[in-house]
Amino acid sequence: MTTVLRYAAFTSEPDGGNPAGVVLDANGLDDAEMLRIAAEVGYSETAFLTEASDVQPVRYFSPKAEVPFCGHATVATAVALAERNGPGEVVFSTRAGLVPVSVDEKLRATLTSVEPAVEDAGELAHVLEILRWSPDDLNPDLPPRIAYAGARHLVLSTATRQRLADLDYDFDGLLAYMLELDLTTLQLVWQESPTVFHVRDPFPVGGVVEDPATGAAAAAFGAYLRELGKGQPTITLHQGDDLGRPSLITVELRPDDPRVRVSGTAVPITAPA
Repeated sequence: MTTVLRYAAFTSEPDGGNPAGVVLDANGLDDAEMLRIAAEVGYSETAFLTEASDVQPVRYFSPKAEVPFCGHATVATAVALAERNGPGEVVFSTRAGLVPVSVDEKLRATLTSVEPAVEDAGELAHVLEILRWSPDDLNPDLPPRIAYAGARHLVLSTATRQRLADLDYDFDGLLAYMLELDLTTLQLVWQESPTVFHVRDPFPVGGVVEDPATGAAAAAFGAYLRELGKGQPTITLHQGDDLGRPSLITVELRPDDPRVRVSGTAVPITAPA
Protein backbone atom coordinates (compact mmCIF):
# COMPACT_ATOMS: atom_id res chain seq x y z
CA MET A 1 0.00 0.00 0.00
CA THR A 2 1.33 3.43 -0.95
CA THR A 3 1.86 5.80 1.98
CA VAL A 4 0.84 9.39 1.24
CA LEU A 5 2.04 12.07 3.64
CA ARG A 6 0.17 15.36 3.78
CA TYR A 7 1.83 18.71 4.43
CA ALA A 8 0.78 22.36 4.33
CA ALA A 9 3.54 24.37 2.67
CA PHE A 10 4.52 28.03 3.12
CA THR A 11 2.85 28.18 6.52
CA SER A 12 3.42 27.19 10.13
CA GLU A 13 -0.23 26.17 10.60
CA PRO A 14 -1.87 23.03 9.20
CA ASP A 15 -4.93 25.01 8.11
CA GLY A 16 -2.85 27.62 6.25
CA GLY A 17 -0.65 27.50 3.18
CA ASN A 18 -1.05 25.06 0.32
CA PRO A 19 -1.65 21.37 1.06
CA ALA A 20 0.55 18.91 -0.82
CA GLY A 21 0.67 15.15 -0.95
CA VAL A 22 4.10 13.55 -0.60
CA VAL A 23 5.00 9.98 -1.53
CA LEU A 24 8.56 9.26 -0.38
CA ASP A 25 8.68 5.81 -1.99
CA ALA A 26 7.04 5.79 -5.40
CA ASN A 27 9.20 3.00 -6.83
CA GLY A 28 7.09 0.81 -9.06
CA LEU A 29 4.27 3.31 -9.55
CA ASP A 30 3.46 4.06 -13.18
CA ASP A 31 2.02 7.30 -14.55
CA ALA A 32 -1.58 6.14 -14.28
CA GLU A 33 -1.13 5.10 -10.65
CA MET A 34 0.50 8.41 -9.70
CA LEU A 35 -2.29 10.35 -11.39
CA ARG A 36 -4.90 8.21 -9.62
CA ILE A 37 -3.27 8.82 -6.23
CA ALA A 38 -3.03 12.57 -6.88
CA ALA A 39 -6.72 12.64 -7.79
CA GLU A 40 -7.64 10.70 -4.64
CA VAL A 41 -5.56 13.03 -2.46
CA GLY A 42 -7.29 15.96 -4.14
CA TYR A 43 -4.65 18.60 -3.46
CA SER A 44 -3.36 20.86 -6.21
CA GLU A 45 -0.24 18.67 -6.40
CA THR A 46 1.23 15.50 -5.01
CA ALA A 47 4.98 14.84 -5.26
CA PHE A 48 6.38 11.36 -5.92
CA LEU A 49 9.99 10.40 -5.19
CA THR A 50 10.66 7.62 -7.64
CA GLU A 51 14.18 6.62 -6.57
CA ALA A 52 16.42 6.95 -3.50
CA SER A 53 19.74 8.42 -4.66
CA ASP A 54 22.02 11.43 -4.21
CA VAL A 55 20.02 13.21 -6.91
CA GLN A 56 16.44 12.19 -6.29
CA PRO A 57 14.00 12.03 -9.20
CA VAL A 58 10.67 13.62 -8.32
CA ARG A 59 7.46 13.94 -10.29
CA TYR A 60 4.47 16.15 -9.62
CA PHE A 61 0.84 15.36 -10.42
CA SER A 62 -2.23 17.53 -10.03
CA PRO A 63 -5.61 15.75 -9.93
CA LYS A 64 -5.78 16.28 -13.71
CA ALA A 65 -2.27 16.02 -15.15
CA GLU A 66 1.47 15.92 -14.54
CA VAL A 67 3.24 19.28 -14.16
CA PRO A 68 6.98 19.85 -14.74
CA PHE A 69 7.68 21.56 -11.43
CA CYS A 70 5.81 22.49 -8.26
CA GLY A 71 7.35 24.72 -5.62
CA HIS A 72 5.07 24.06 -2.67
CA ALA A 73 5.23 20.28 -3.11
CA THR A 74 9.04 20.57 -3.38
CA VAL A 75 9.15 22.42 -0.04
CA ALA A 76 6.80 19.85 1.51
CA THR A 77 8.88 16.93 0.22
CA ALA A 78 12.15 18.44 1.43
CA VAL A 79 10.71 19.02 4.90
CA ALA A 80 9.31 15.47 5.00
CA LEU A 81 12.76 14.12 4.15
CA ALA A 82 14.38 16.37 6.76
CA GLU A 83 11.98 15.14 9.42
CA ARG A 84 12.96 11.56 8.53
CA ASN A 85 16.71 12.02 7.87
CA GLY A 86 17.62 15.32 9.51
CA PRO A 87 18.21 18.80 8.05
CA GLY A 88 20.62 19.30 5.18
CA GLU A 89 20.86 19.46 1.41
CA VAL A 90 19.02 17.50 -1.23
CA VAL A 91 18.92 17.79 -5.03
CA PHE A 92 15.71 16.93 -6.82
CA SER A 93 15.73 15.93 -10.48
CA THR A 94 12.51 17.35 -11.93
CA ARG A 95 11.13 17.41 -15.46
CA ALA A 96 12.24 21.07 -15.55
CA GLY A 97 15.82 20.34 -14.38
CA LEU A 98 17.84 20.01 -11.19
CA VAL A 99 16.46 21.83 -8.14
CA PRO A 100 18.70 21.98 -5.04
CA VAL A 101 16.91 22.41 -1.72
CA SER A 102 18.37 23.11 1.71
CA VAL A 103 16.47 22.60 4.96
CA ASP A 104 17.71 24.25 8.15
CA GLU A 105 17.34 23.21 11.80
CA LYS A 106 13.99 25.02 12.00
CA LEU A 107 12.74 22.98 9.02
CA ARG A 108 12.64 25.99 6.76
CA ALA A 109 13.28 24.93 3.18
CA THR A 110 14.96 27.00 0.45
CA LEU A 111 14.80 25.82 -3.14
CA THR A 112 16.96 27.14 -5.96
CA SER A 113 15.10 27.38 -9.26
CA VAL A 114 16.25 26.26 -12.66
CA GLU A 115 17.50 28.96 -15.03
CA PRO A 116 14.61 31.44 -15.41
CA ALA A 117 13.34 33.25 -18.50
CA VAL A 118 10.93 36.10 -19.19
CA GLU A 119 9.11 36.84 -22.45
CA ASP A 120 6.50 39.22 -23.85
CA ALA A 121 2.92 38.38 -22.90
CA GLY A 122 1.44 39.15 -26.30
CA GLU A 123 -2.17 40.17 -26.85
CA LEU A 124 -4.16 40.46 -23.62
CA ALA A 125 -7.72 41.37 -24.61
CA HIS A 126 -8.94 37.77 -24.50
CA VAL A 127 -7.47 36.87 -21.10
CA LEU A 128 -8.70 40.14 -19.59
CA GLU A 129 -12.18 39.30 -20.83
CA ILE A 130 -11.91 35.83 -19.25
CA LEU A 131 -10.86 37.41 -15.95
CA ARG A 132 -13.56 40.07 -16.29
CA TRP A 133 -10.87 42.73 -15.96
CA SER A 134 -10.49 45.89 -18.01
CA PRO A 135 -7.19 47.37 -19.25
CA ASP A 136 -7.66 50.11 -16.64
CA ASP A 137 -7.35 47.47 -13.91
CA LEU A 138 -3.69 46.86 -14.81
CA ASN A 139 -0.75 48.52 -13.09
CA PRO A 140 1.36 50.19 -15.82
CA ASP A 141 4.45 50.09 -13.59
CA LEU A 142 4.45 46.28 -13.70
CA PRO A 143 3.66 45.33 -17.30
CA PRO A 144 2.39 41.87 -18.26
CA ARG A 145 4.97 39.19 -19.03
CA ILE A 146 5.20 35.41 -19.20
CA ALA A 147 7.81 34.27 -16.68
CA TYR A 148 9.43 30.86 -16.28
CA ALA A 149 11.45 29.25 -13.49
CA GLY A 150 10.46 25.63 -13.98
CA ALA A 151 6.93 26.30 -15.24
CA ARG A 152 5.33 29.09 -17.29
CA HIS A 153 3.17 31.75 -15.60
CA LEU A 154 1.45 34.83 -16.98
CA VAL A 155 2.12 37.75 -14.63
CA LEU A 156 -0.63 40.37 -14.48
CA SER A 157 -0.40 43.21 -11.97
CA THR A 158 -3.49 45.08 -10.84
CA ALA A 159 -3.53 48.66 -9.63
CA THR A 160 -5.73 47.97 -6.57
CA ARG A 161 -6.00 45.41 -3.80
CA GLN A 162 -9.77 45.35 -4.30
CA ARG A 163 -9.42 44.20 -7.88
CA LEU A 164 -7.21 41.34 -6.69
CA ALA A 165 -9.74 40.43 -3.99
CA ASP A 166 -12.64 40.29 -6.46
CA LEU A 167 -11.45 37.24 -8.38
CA ASP A 168 -14.28 35.87 -10.53
CA TYR A 169 -13.22 34.31 -13.81
CA ASP A 170 -14.49 32.00 -16.55
CA PHE A 171 -12.97 28.66 -15.49
CA ASP A 172 -13.41 26.82 -18.80
CA GLY A 173 -12.33 29.84 -20.82
CA LEU A 174 -9.16 30.30 -18.78
CA LEU A 175 -8.41 26.58 -18.97
CA ALA A 176 -8.51 26.67 -22.77
CA TYR A 177 -6.40 29.85 -22.89
CA MET A 178 -3.75 28.42 -20.57
CA LEU A 179 -3.52 25.11 -22.42
CA GLU A 180 -3.00 27.01 -25.67
CA LEU A 181 -0.10 29.00 -24.18
CA ASP A 182 1.30 26.16 -22.02
CA LEU A 183 0.75 28.13 -18.80
CA THR A 184 0.70 26.49 -15.36
CA THR A 185 -0.93 29.37 -13.46
CA LEU A 186 -1.67 33.05 -13.76
CA GLN A 187 0.27 35.12 -11.24
CA LEU A 188 -2.10 37.97 -10.34
CA VAL A 189 -0.29 40.62 -8.31
CA TRP A 190 -0.88 43.72 -6.25
CA GLN A 191 2.18 45.63 -5.03
CA GLU A 192 2.02 46.88 -1.44
CA SER A 193 5.61 48.17 -1.38
CA PRO A 194 8.86 47.64 -3.30
CA THR A 195 9.45 44.41 -1.35
CA VAL A 196 5.93 43.20 -0.44
CA PHE A 197 3.37 41.80 -2.87
CA HIS A 198 -0.03 40.11 -2.58
CA VAL A 199 -0.68 37.41 -5.18
CA ARG A 200 -3.39 35.04 -6.35
CA ASP A 201 -2.91 32.12 -8.74
CA PRO A 202 -5.79 30.64 -10.75
CA PHE A 203 -4.91 27.01 -11.60
CA PRO A 204 -7.65 25.53 -13.83
CA VAL A 205 -5.16 23.30 -15.70
CA GLY A 206 -4.76 21.41 -12.42
CA GLY A 207 -8.50 21.21 -11.86
CA VAL A 208 -8.23 23.83 -9.09
CA VAL A 209 -9.91 27.24 -9.13
CA GLU A 210 -7.07 28.82 -7.18
CA ASP A 211 -3.79 27.82 -5.56
CA PRO A 212 -3.25 29.19 -2.01
CA ALA A 213 0.57 29.15 -2.32
CA THR A 214 2.57 28.70 -5.51
CA GLY A 215 6.33 28.36 -5.14
CA ALA A 216 6.97 27.88 -8.86
CA ALA A 217 5.12 31.10 -9.65
CA ALA A 218 7.00 32.88 -6.85
CA ALA A 219 10.31 31.89 -8.46
CA ALA A 220 9.07 33.04 -11.87
CA PHE A 221 7.87 36.32 -10.34
CA GLY A 222 11.32 36.94 -8.88
CA ALA A 223 12.81 36.53 -12.34
CA TYR A 224 10.14 38.86 -13.72
CA LEU A 225 10.97 41.62 -11.23
CA ARG A 226 14.68 41.31 -11.96
CA GLU A 227 14.01 41.50 -15.71
CA LEU A 228 12.10 44.75 -15.16
CA GLY A 229 14.89 46.18 -13.00
CA LYS A 230 12.58 46.17 -9.96
CA GLY A 231 14.05 43.22 -8.11
CA GLN A 232 15.09 43.57 -4.47
CA PRO A 233 17.43 41.20 -2.60
CA THR A 234 14.49 39.84 -0.58
CA ILE A 235 10.83 39.90 -1.60
CA THR A 236 7.85 38.79 0.45
CA LEU A 237 4.73 37.34 -1.17
CA HIS A 238 1.42 37.02 0.67
CA GLN A 239 -0.89 34.47 -0.92
CA GLY A 240 -4.00 32.61 0.14
CA ASP A 241 -5.41 35.37 2.35
CA ASP A 242 -8.53 35.66 0.21
CA LEU A 243 -9.04 31.88 0.48
CA GLY A 244 -8.66 31.75 4.25
CA ARG A 245 -5.37 29.83 3.89
CA PRO A 246 -2.71 32.52 4.46
CA SER A 247 0.71 31.73 3.04
CA LEU A 248 4.06 33.46 3.34
CA ILE A 249 6.67 33.02 0.61
CA THR A 250 10.14 34.56 0.62
CA VAL A 251 11.93 35.20 -2.68
CA GLU A 252 15.65 35.90 -2.78
CA LEU A 253 17.52 37.42 -5.73
CA ARG A 254 21.33 37.24 -5.76
CA PRO A 255 23.41 39.50 -8.01
CA ASP A 256 25.85 36.70 -8.86
CA ASP A 257 23.26 34.04 -9.79
CA PRO A 258 20.34 34.33 -12.24
CA ARG A 259 18.47 31.54 -10.48
CA VAL A 260 15.82 32.46 -7.92
CA ARG A 261 15.61 31.15 -4.37
CA VAL A 262 12.25 30.53 -2.74
CA SER A 263 11.89 29.80 0.97
CA GLY A 264 9.16 28.70 3.31
CA THR A 265 8.14 26.29 6.04
CA ALA A 266 5.88 23.25 5.92
CA VAL A 267 3.96 21.39 8.60
CA PRO A 268 2.24 17.99 8.64
CA ILE A 269 -1.50 17.74 8.20
CA THR A 270 -2.89 14.99 10.40
CA ALA A 271 -6.09 14.62 8.43
CA PRO A 272 -7.06 15.57 4.84
CA ALA A 273 -7.72 19.34 4.58
